[in-house]
Amino acid sequence: MTVNQISIFVENKYGKLCEILALLADESIHIIAATVADTSEYGILRLIVTEPEKAFQILKKNNVSANLTDVLAIPTDSSAGSFAKTLSCFTKSGLSIEYMYCFSLNGKAVLILRTNDREVAREVIRRYNLDYICEHDLVKL
Repeated sequence: MTVNQISIFVENKYGKLCEILALLADESIHIIAATVADTSEYGILRLIVTEPEKAFQILKKNNVSANLTDVLAIPTDSSAGSFAKTLSCFTKSGLSIEYMYCFSLNGKAVLILRTNDREVAREVIRRYNLDYICEHDLVKL
């Protein structure tokens, strides 16, 4: 019911982001989704990739500060209000969204979510009969 996300701490210096992405490109790791949250000193690069374990090991081998995190991947359409409708299921259940980003593929939007309680989030998915993407589904996208 979850996918692995790689969170990478990136020093906010010229060329650092490119260096990290080049490490993954050199090993033929495909980036499916990416987002960066930054401050003046560092950023957090969050990636959904085709081979998260391999990517994580590559980063660690190259002394890049990274970790793996389980996140929810919820497909939805990209029409007006669809994100709000999906998120309302979690809100009605008392869950907070720690962060969210999305990507679009083949006419479908996929919400990547991290909540404050993974077990309750899984129950929300079941209760509201929401679609979800698992790790092995990513290569089929």
